Amino acid sequence: MSEDINALWLTYKESGDIEARDSLLLHYTYLVKWLVKRMMPKYNSHTDYDDLVSCGVLGLIDAMDKFDLEHGVKFETYAVNRIRGEILDYMRSQDWAPPSLRKKISAINEAYEELERAGAEPPSEHSIAQALDMPASQVQRIMSRSHMFNLVSFEDALQSLRTSGEPQAPEESSPEDVLMEKETKRLLAAVIDTLSEKERLVVTLYYYEGLLLREIAEVMSVTESRVSQIHSRTLAKLRTRLSRLL
Repeated sequence: MSEDINALWLTYKESGDIEARDSLLLHYTYLVKWLVKRMMPKYNSHTDYDDLVSCGVLGLIDAMDKFDLEHGVKFETYAVNRIRGEILDYMRSQDWAPPSLRKKISAINEAYEELERAGAEPPSEHSIAQALDMPASQVQRIMSRSHMFNLVSFEDALQSLRTSGEPQAPEESSPEDVLMEKETKRLLAAVIDTLSEKERLVVTLYYYEGLLLREIAEVMSVTESRVSQIHSRTLAKLRTRLSRLL
């Protein structure tokens, strides 16, 4: 922490000073905007950006209230989980897709699972299109729009592998929590190893390097829409394979 930020934290935690809290909130708002941009591709008009930011700010405030300076954990690390959790809860609660779109997303995911079980080769968009008797271009459009659906489903599958409850800082975790988190990472790493080279690259750049979809598109020399399709398809694949481990 810089000296100024550290001083604001001390003032806020010792006296509950509102001005110190507001200054901290303003300083850390970038975390909320960064997470929203990662979780909501700009062309997904079905979700309102301002609503997601507002939910993220609520998570940020909650993190500020509960953060313990004595733990020695970076606030940014602690806050990201709570902000992300608040945004995901909002996304789960919203009927962002009409029933017809949800039905098509489910049909594509089911077709993918059936094709994956039936053959050794990873299902392609064209094989899914043939299985569903629809144009490949339509499958691509639906997969682009299914980003949030698959993101939430993937997060739910991960959460099912973890212990229940709110995300905790490492110092607050029980030995059982630590072991479960290690096991979750081990299982996830094993599943990631089964992905194609492009899928592993997207996962690595997005989750480990923290790049936005548009930045990944620049690295891969493809469109942002194409990266989102790969990402959405990969999330569906990871969710399916993780669910088999539950």
